[in-house]
Amino acid sequence: MPVQFSVLAAKRLVMKKRAKRRQEEDETLCCCEYVNRHGERSHVAACCCDCEDLDDAFDRLLKKEPQKPESLSKVAEVVTDRIRVPWLWGGARKLDLSVVPPLILLPVLLHLAALHFLLGIVSLIALPGLVLWYYYFTHRKKGQTLFFLSLALFSLAYMYYLFLTEVFPRGDIGPVQVLGVTVGVILTLVALIHSKRGPGTVLPNQEAVHSTVTYYSPLADRDPAVNGGRHDVTMTVNNRSGSVEQSGIELKDSRNWCPVCRVVRPPRAGHCRICGVCVLRLDHHCVWINSCVGQANHRSFLLTLVCFLSTSLYGISLVLRSVCPTQHLLTALLYCPEVYNQYSSALCFTCAWYCSIVTGGLLHLLLVQVINVSYNVTEREARVALREKTARRALWGLVVDTGVYSRGFCGNWAEFMTMGDRVNSPSPLQTDLVALVGVVNKEEKL
Repeated sequence: MPVQFSVLAAKRLVMKKRAKRRQEEDETLCCCEYVNRHGERSHVAACCCDCEDLDDAFDRLLKKEPQKPESLSKVAEVVTDRIRVPWLWGGARKLDLSVVPPLILLPVLLHLAALHFLLGIVSLIALPGLVLWYYYFTHRKKGQTLFFLSLALFSLAYMYYLFLTEVFPRGDIGPVQVLGVTVGVILTLVALIHSKRGPGTVLPNQEAVHSTVTYYSPLADRDPAVNGGRHDVTMTVNNRSGSVEQSGIELKDSRNWCPVCRVVRPPRAGHCRICGVCVLRLDHHCVWINSCVGQANHRSFLLTLVCFLSTSLYGISLVLRSVCPTQHLLTALLYCPEVYNQYSSALCFTCAWYCSIVTGGLLHLLLVQVINVSYNVTEREARVALREKTARRALWGLVVDTGVYSRGFCGNWAEFMTMGDRVNSPSPLQTDLVALVGVVNKEEKL
């Protein structure tokens, strides 16, 4: 009889072996050394050495020959692998290139916009346009990127820096106002860090696992060549002698079965194709925090929005009072005479406009979130209901009521405020079904 073992125990053993191997490698690396994508030891100073892919691409470019289809992707892999930051522990760390553009793009466009009001109009239109284009480009590929998180954090830090260096020295703002903005920035960062702790993923029910049996006959939905035709199936206590093939088909036909994560999802959970996991009460994947918004971090996400918007609105009002003291606060953004006569005032005014654009977008997001919570509807459920035409719409599409989970206004908010206490519960069982765990890699064999 094939050897039976627990898949989770095997995975833990493999992870420990990998961590031990990585720790042994890290201990021998200096701050500027690293292990490249080929598993070879390299140095940061040798970033331009032995680059056959890049040499071949430039040779073809100089000879006016057509590039190979995979040339650009290989060059990109080489560049991303060799751009490293020296690190004292464990060798040089890889730098995600998507972090760099916001650090250059934002200061350049803001300082350019402060030169003239026409340049300001072009820059403040171009910046959101570039961000939207990059969003749809990455969203179509369903890939993770740190561009938006980098832009959000750098915008917050850069606006705070300009507030201290350009607005505060003008003498129109006192220490109390600066303290208020500082507290708002700190609270925003704390809420953001808390929301990044995880949305709450769907875990398999360990009580249902009886054993893992290895079969060497290919299943219907698997490639026979994968892993030598070997498939590991977790048998549940309730179905030790059940039909594997029939149960697997029943699971895959079920809407709650995730063929990627190989788990039975509880109600309202969903699979995120960007993160690659099933999330409890999935609302949406937020690019600004580079994480899903789910049952565990939805409250923190909402708190982050509130803290940021409060700080931003307060900071905008202080800036406009300083650069446009003669104008009413509500009309200062539209009409502020002689603000471009001094570069410092123009830069502060441009930053106020940039913050106003960001604040307007996040105010819309916060409004939609508050309405969805009031009706106990997630953004994912709202999209599905609208596509299937099973929801009621109101207020130009802001209100989407499915009527499935609503318990009334107070009941919905009470459930929202307490749902974080029920995270990481195991996925529910389906009686007399076999939960397929998936193929175990060759390196995970005992």
